[in-house]
Parts: sequence; C-alpha cells; structure tokens
Amino acid sequence: MIIIPARIGSSRFPNKVLADIGGVPMVVRTAMTVQDIDKVVIATDAQEVIDIAAQHDIHAVMTSDTHQSGTDRIYEAAQKLQLPNDEIIINVQGDEPFIESEVVQTIYDLTKKNSKNDKILMNSCYKRITNPEADDPNIVKVVTDTDDIALYFSRAKIPYPRDHHFDSYKGHLGIYGFTVRSLSQFCALSPAPLEEIEKLEQLRALYHGYEVAMVEVETESFGIDTPEDLERAIRHHRL
Repeated sequence: MIIIPARIGSSRFPNKVLADIGGVPMVVRTAMTVQDIDKVVIATDAQEVIDIAAQHDIHAVMTSDTHQSGTDRIYEAAQKLQLPNDEIIINVQGDEPFIESEVVQTIYDLTKKNSKNDKILMNSCYKRITNPEADDPNIVKVVTDTDDIALYFSRAKIPYPRDHHFDSYKGHLGIYGFTVRSLSQFCALSPAPLEEIEKLEQLRALYHGYEVAMVEVETESFGIDTPEDLERAIRHHRL
C-alpha cells in the first residue's frame, strides 16, 4: 500500500499539500501519479483534505495533528487500516506531484527484497546531483557503502571535497519503503539527537544501529518546499 502523509500546517509552507497545480491539489495529483502501483491512501490531519480527496475518489484517513513526522502519521494510518505485519508500505511525500511511477516501483521492489532482513529498517533512493545542487540544504545528501547501505544523511554537502572538485553527489529522495512490522519498530524508537539537529527522521534508524537500504534512480521530479518551488511546479506542468 502507498500511504501519503498530508499535514495541513507545514511551518515553512502552510497548506502546500492543497496548492493548485493544473487545477488539481498537489497531494491529489501525487496520489493519482502512483495509484497504478498499489492501493493509495492519504493520511491527513485535516477534514478539508479528506473532503477534497473524496471528490477525486482518493481514499483518505484522519490522523492525529500532534505527529512530529510523516512516518508516525503513516503508521497511525496503517493501524487504522488494520494492515498485516508483512504488508509493504511505501511512504510517498505529498509534495512530489511529478514523481515517476517507475521510481516508486523500484522502492517497492527493494522493500520486498529486504522484507525478511531484520537489520534493514527502511528502504529509500537517491539520484545523482551536481556540486552546485549539493549546496542547497533543502536537497538532502546521502553517502553509502559498497552495497548502497546509507552511512549518513545530511543537509550539508557530504562528502566534502577537500582536495579536488567532486561532481557526483547523491541527492536523497524522501520516499521510504517499510513493512508494517519495520514501520512499527521505527516508530517505537526514541527520537535521535542527530535527527533533531538535521531535522531528518531517517537518522533515527542509523542512530539506533539499524540500516537504511538505498538504490539509485533516475528522475526529473522535485519536491515542493517553498512558494518558489510551487511556481516552478506550475511552469513544469504547463510544459
């Protein structure tokens, strides 16, 4: 199942999940993009989102307005839906209206492959980005080992090219794959100091000794974090 967290009160960009892109609210457009892969549910804290999703025949469930992360929100949704422990859950952010279905399918396949590995708590992906792109703190960078297991995630430029130019950074895409079991394990962990500093919840898994499996993907998608990003998205839709 694909669960899309949709918090209405984003501190950086309030109501952004309902921002209009080509006549369709952003979170609904995201749901429509991935609905051919698996069943899609929007997990929200606002009746307005429930009502708008229903107008587009998208299932949505109400969740608490006190969740600190999207992952906690999708876990509550999974509990309300009474999903079995081995069900694969893909967390697709509601501000990714241009995410390609192939990318989500790749995460689904990786999650299924690792579903019996108790060391791997999360599955995710990255794309190659350039040196100038890596300067943007809104683009999260990841470094991985030889098996594409994440070593660290940061808003800072990692690795730091001390002695020479480097132009092959890995930009993390905020799409996560869990089983219901591993999702439950993640949400039972205490928040980590590194997570609080970077404001990156995936660091919770690393801090507590678990692994995050990664896979490289090709994508032209981009997240919408600011009003400027929204303007870019509207222009992109018109192309």
